[in-house]
Amino acid sequence: MGGLTIAVTGAAGMLGSHLVARLAADGHDVVGIDLREDPHPPAGARHIVADIRDGAALARAFDGAHALVHCAAALPSYPVDQIRSITVDGTRAVLTAAHRARVERVVHISSTAVYGLPKRVPTPEDHPREPVDPYSRAKAEAEEVCEEFRGRGMCLPVLRPKTFLGPGRMGLFSMLFEWAEERRNFPVLGRGDVRIQMFGMADLVDAVVLALHAPPEVANDVYNLGAAEFGTLREDFQAVLDAAGHGKRVVPLPAAPALAVLRALERTKLSPVYGRLLFKLLDDSYVDITRATERLGFRPALSNQDAILSTYAWWRTQRRGGAPAPGAGRTSRDPWRQGALGLAKVFF
Repeated sequence: MGGLTIAVTGAAGMLGSHLVARLAADGHDVVGIDLREDPHPPAGARHIVADIRDGAALARAFDGAHALVHCAAALPSYPVDQIRSITVDGTRAVLTAAHRARVERVVHISSTAVYGLPKRVPTPEDHPREPVDPYSRAKAEAEEVCEEFRGRGMCLPVLRPKTFLGPGRMGLFSMLFEWAEERRNFPVLGRGDVRIQMFGMADLVDAVVLALHAPPEVANDVYNLGAAEFGTLREDFQAVLDAAGHGKRVVPLPAAPALAVLRALERTKLSPVYGRLLFKLLDDSYVDITRATERLGFRPALSNQDAILSTYAWWRTQRRGGAPAPGAGRTSRDPWRQGALGLAKVFF
């Protein structure tokens, strides 16, 4: 499947930008679509500024495309109405335009958030979708839209990655990196001994490429994606503090009182930390990637610590060039405002 025209939605986001660069380097003609500008698309790629809910713009972007990777979606930090509009209505608009343009294959980037807060770990693909908040409900409903179009004969791989990390990642991880750089300890809920699986950006891009190349009978399925090697949250956070070189430590917080305070801050919009994330940090959270390894031939190269340390190394380089601009979490490339959590730094 070389030398084809491949469209990428969300092309200015973290995953989209890495994917555009990889596909262009592989010799494909790439058409990126995003609401944000990309002033320097790589050779072999062109960028279109458009809303994924704009059917006319999508028709122009998808004209002549052989394949499409649908990365665009709203983050949990978006207003509730926007989460559903962008993620669900946007997915329907994208798939409708792709179907009309006779795009041969659409790779849909979903999320393990569709499982909600599963107690069954490792969580397999056949676990029920049990969303618990607006973000996970929208991701689950977007998958239902994908199933509808798959029923119309479209080859439509659905990839469910864990939280992915790599150069360009900011979001809440920027808080950990900032506190480490400022010679502060870093708190975790409880003892921090829960096992939280993450995912390296380079591995996610590899998985997307595998889904683009796989035979239709293999590709047309749902796949969990995540690191094969991962430890506890305490170990991963401590690795960052050790890399900072200041001798700081992960500090356990009594889970119940800390959770109550964070939930109160969430309700008053004084903290960017949202409910599902809080509860996810209290239990093991990892998925079964056997289907991807056996059917797609997926072999993740990066452990949790590889991914988080490479992201921290990138962040430090950016920091020396000038602190990243404050953001509102509009994409995972933006640092989140810490709100009241920023004031808590004085205690660590």
